[in-house]
Amino acid sequence: QVQLVESGGGLVQTGGSLRLSCAASGRTFTSYAMGWFRQAPGKEREFVAAISWSGGTTTYADSVKGRFTISRDNAKNTVYLQMNSLKPEDTAVYYCAADLQSYSDYVSQSRYEYDYWGQGTQVTVSS
Repeated sequence: QVQLVESGGGLVQTGGSLRLSCAASGRTFTSYAMGWFRQAPGKEREFVAAISWSGGTTTYADSVKGRFTISRDNAKNTVYLQMNSLKPEDTAVYYCAADLQSYSDYVSQSRYEYDYWGQGTQVTVSS
């Protein structure tokens, strides 16, 4: 079992920045990859970024590449999502997720491969 708790969401103007955090507990943090997903009203949940257990591999959705950075601190059992140059279309509920089936430095962009999810944190970007 893994418990995930997100924080750091809020309201920001276009061009602003936010840093989301996701604190994990339960199973050993270094045994699984982590991902961030988001879901806007009326839309499906979509992939944002993911990071391997070691932090050695990261992957991003094209829509956030160059603006968002995913990182993890294994000593703190926490994964982060630094979001810069925010746009109104980034408005969504952001979820972190754990992929317990990941191996080596593999990371997945598919939400179906993630086993545990946090409760989400709202990010609103005003124009």
